Amino acid sequence: MELRLQHLSRRYGTKSAVDDVSVNFVPGVYGLLGANGAGKTTLMRMISGILDASSGEIRLNGRTIQELGEKYYAHLGYIPQNFGFYPEFTAREFMLYMAAVKGLGRRRAKSRTETLLSMVNLQDAADKKIKSYSGGMKQRLGIAQAELNNPSILILDEPTAGLDPKERVRFRNLISDFAKEKIVILSTHIVSDVSYIADTILMMKNGRFLLNEPISTVTDDIRGKVWEVVVPEQKAAEYSARFSVVNLHHENNMVRLRMINEDVPAAGAVMVEPGVEDLFLYYFGEEAQEER
Repeated sequence: MELRLQHLSRRYGTKSAVDDVSVNFVPGVYGLLGANGAGKTTLMRMISGILDASSGEIRLNGRTIQELGEKYYAHLGYIPQNFGFYPEFTAREFMLYMAAVKGLGRRRAKSRTETLLSMVNLQDAADKKIKSYSGGMKQRLGIAQAELNNPSILILDEPTAGLDPKERVRFRNLISDFAKEKIVILSTHIVSDVSYIADTILMMKNGRFLLNEPISTVTDDIRGKVWEVVVPEQKAAEYSARFSVVNLHHENNMVRLRMINEDVPAAGAVMVEPGVEDLFLYYFGEEAQEER
């Protein structure tokens, strides 16, 4: 299974939302990171066949999605950023309806519905109306419907936005369970969502990829450049102005600063192991800080 994007672009007038993107996807979990407006959703919508590319092409196992036609969509499971539910439907009714839309036969539709509602822990709420569901329950129902046709490509656009930490962990675990032998593309600006489950990190800014790296080596470029130092509160603002501060924490009238710098930024600074969030803030700076 290989999904290949070749020189893919999407333009709106003179602005490029996605600009000459090329990447090969094979089975695994890909974390697509970027600040809001980076082009992530546009890219996801093109992969899902909702938007046409202005130029370039998408190929699945060597054939363009235009050649494949409806056969391409049989491979897809998709949760858009703002997934639309029918609030008066129960979860079971909604799943059976979506199964019909996806072309599943009645017997398979019933079987998959019961299996998936159980897998996402909604079996006890299956006959409650969706309008009574919490945000986390709706997201779990969203991934259940995306899995109805057992897709080989699962596309998730900001699936944990608005969820509390407990629901986010539960949702990440679900994705890991469903990800076996699939191409899973998870778009988010919540770094922890992909730090735990992604095999590969893609970072996108201004419609282009900044990097495409395995999770095991993605922070190598900033290794040896991440420091922590504890300073008096009155020094914190001065250091923030002089250095790239990615985090600060107040501790007993002192401030612990986490900084990215080529050399030791201050007396007493200690080199620490870099994380994906450090890398994200290094690339996106103020954009990312404003969204946190």
